[in-house]
This record gives sequence, structure tokens and C-alpha cells, in this order.
Amino acid sequence: MSMGTLIEESAPTSAATLSDAEVVRRVRAGERALFEILMRRHNQRIYRAARAIVKDESEVEDVMQQAYINAYTHLHQFEERSRFSTWLTRIAVNEAIGRRGKMRAASSFTEVLEESHAELAEAATAAQPTPEHQAYARELQQVIEDAVDELPDAYRAVFVLRDIEGLSTTETGEGLGLGDEAVKTRLHRARAMIRRKISSRIGAAATGAFQFQAPRCDRVVAFVLDAISSGSVGPSQR
Repeated sequence: MSMGTLIEESAPTSAATLSDAEVVRRVRAGERALFEILMRRHNQRIYRAARAIVKDESEVEDVMQQAYINAYTHLHQFEERSRFSTWLTRIAVNEAIGRRGKMRAASSFTEVLEESHAELAEAATAAQPTPEHQAYARELQQVIEDAVDELPDAYRAVFVLRDIEGLSTTETGEGLGLGDEAVKTRLHRARAMIRRKISSRIGAAATGAFQFQAPRCDRVVAFVLDAISSGSVGPSQR
């Protein structure tokens, strides 16, 4: 079966309204094509988690693809006591750490800033932002990404998951294998590092950093669906 056939056999659009847990149950029951819903639903988060650790854009998609394959082949291990997104993020974190080749605790996520710039906030909420505002927002977004990349490994991942991706302290800790206090401490230190670098000019632009654009989303989804449809990977029966 080709990837195109697999996509054509996907459940109707209404399937996209299913919860993660419902999609997982149906994939386990044999509706393999529905795994695409989970990938597209979580691509942004998984990209940001992987990018926070490996930093090398050429490696990020490889990490994502392998993380999805690992999740698919071990789908039987997902227990609905936790969120699927948390379980998937942990898989991506482990894969990224392994790819980076440094077997240290997955404690490298951190920060966003408490202050927001009034002019940036106005640009973000304006119905028709001026070209000047748009250029300013793009410039600050680049400043954010550069500042995050410069963070020590022990803080970068916490910042990305907490302040850019918007996870709660508990969700971040579960994804990284950290306690709440460790997450709070690292987040506080990371924010201080960023403030020292770029003052208070970041807040409103942070949510737009590290976007995972549609062509890359399609490329990752296509790779994993090809692997699934070719039979080279499959759910474990254990």
C-alpha cells in the first residue's frame, strides 16, 4: 500500500475532533491512517522540544521522525493515566538526547520573560499592523531565538516547553522527568539569563518563535506514514 493510499483511507474529517486517547484506541484497533491526526496535532510541540535539545536544524526532522516511529511501535505502552502529548514529548526528548550523544538527565528546557513590550503587544493585537510593526516583530522574534539558543543545555528545554510552548510546570516536569521545584528553579534562572541579554523586549513575540511550517510538517508526516504503510514498522504485540 502506498502512502497516498494510506492517506486516502483516512477516517472522515470528523475524526479530527476525536480526543488523543480516542485516536490512540482506534489506531491500536487497526486504523493506522489515524496516526496522521496525532502527528499533525502535535508537530509544533515535538519540533520545539527536539529543537531545544539538538539545536541543529538538519537533525531536528530526523529526531521527530524517529520519535513518531518509536511512539507508533510502542503505542501499547501508552497508559491513559497521563496525557498522550506528555508521553509523546518524553519520547521525543529521549530521542533528541540520544541523538545529541550526551546521556545526561533530560533537564535542558527553560524560560520566557515576564515583561512584555507595549509596542510589540500593540503590533500583535492590531487588526492591521503597520509594516514597521511587522518588521519590528520579526526582528524581536529572531532576537528571542538567538537568546534561547545561547542558553546552557540545562535550561534551554525548560524554557521552550514552559514559556514558548506554554506547558504547565507539571506537564513540563512530566515530559522531562523533573520535579515541579526543579522546573521552577531552572525556569527562573533561564528567564534571568534572557533578561540580561535582551531586557524586557521579548514577551509578546515569544509565542511566535520556532514555528514549524506546513511544508516541513508535511514532510515529517509523509516519512512516518510511508514507514507505517510499507510494513517496516508496526505496533509491538507485547
